Amino acid sequence: MKSNILSWLQEGNIIVPALLFSEYRKLNLNEIELVLLLNILTFLEKGHEFPTPEELSARMTISVSDCNEMLRRLIQRGFIEITDEYSNEGIRFEKYSVKPLWEKLVDQFLINNKTNKEMDKKAEETDLYTCFEKEFGRPLSPFECESLGMWMDDDHHDPIIIKAALREAVMSGKLNFRYIDRILFEWKKSGIRTIEQAKSHGQKFRQKQTQKMNPKVESQKSSVPFYNWLEQ
Repeated sequence: MKSNILSWLQEGNIIVPALLFSEYRKLNLNEIELVLLLNILTFLEKGHEFPTPEELSARMTISVSDCNEMLRRLIQRGFIEITDEYSNEGIRFEKYSVKPLWEKLVDQFLINNKTNKEMDKKAEETDLYTCFEKEFGRPLSPFECESLGMWMDDDHHDPIIIKAALREAVMSGKLNFRYIDRILFEWKKSGIRTIEQAKSHGQKFRQKQTQKMNPKVESQKSSVPFYNWLEQ
């Protein structure tokens, strides 16, 4: 019993990226091809760098000829390659390399990451239009939609910053695109690019305004002063 367990432990383990299992279909690999690649990885891990079709098929449910054909296709499609190496004695030998497989997997990961970012950006933009229509209480005009697009595409304002400028305009009782555009212009000029910086900037300004206000006038007005960006 103990010897059986030791034999099992001596078989070793291989490390396979989880991404390979989740993305192999997008790489146009089928399950048999995936298992063949995993067997090649197992042989490489054990130091057997050029397993024969006979050795590989013995671990699978495919014939030697099918295994040989599948290896040929995997090489042609750029998933594995055969490289020439030389031993310390100068003897030439061949070995399998799965570097092309890892390169394809990295490319797929980058594509997924780019796609996810594009989807997140699109969702943010959709949410931004919804926020504006909610605050304005009506659908945006073509000119207003174009202004929103220019703020994001031409001026490179983050949707979060645009939302912050919208809130500033709402709080100031000056809900119009010209006012919001002025806020964004001033923030960009001041190097404000994050919501934290925008909040800090507004708080500092309001603190200064509070200190300047006459106590008598302050009691007659709102306890929170607002910045008239259009007067700048």
